[in-house]
Amino acid sequence: MRSLFKGNVVEKLAKVRAGLRHAFAVQPETEPLAIEDVQLLERIAETVVKRGMAAPATMFLESMGPMNFLGSQALHFITPIIDCVCSTKEVEQVARLLERRDTVTRLIAIIEATSAPKGATAQ
Repeated sequence: MRSLFKGNVVEKLAKVRAGLRHAFAVQPETEPLAIEDVQLLERIAETVVKRGMAAPATMFLESMGPMNFLGSQALHFITPIIDCVCSTKEVEQVARLLERRDTVTRLIAIIEATSAPKGATAQ
């Protein structure tokens, strides 16, 4: 009788372990962004560079990179408040992009490419 009980517990633990294995998985970084997402990142980068904030924005993004998922959840939370200032569609798009781990590094690369002098070569 005891071996039947132990076997049942072991099976249940195996099922729970299998279910939790991918509970906190995120989308793979190799998945390409949609065209609209890339265009939005380019618009953000152009705005940052036009205002002369490329270096501070890059430093901020690099320091806050690990917190991008929390930022996306905060954007989802304050979307009704931001709605009167920004487009709800764009805020939702930014929040969705921040859920991906590689978005911040891509935005930093776009900002650096946009702010580079026109005739400069990559070293």
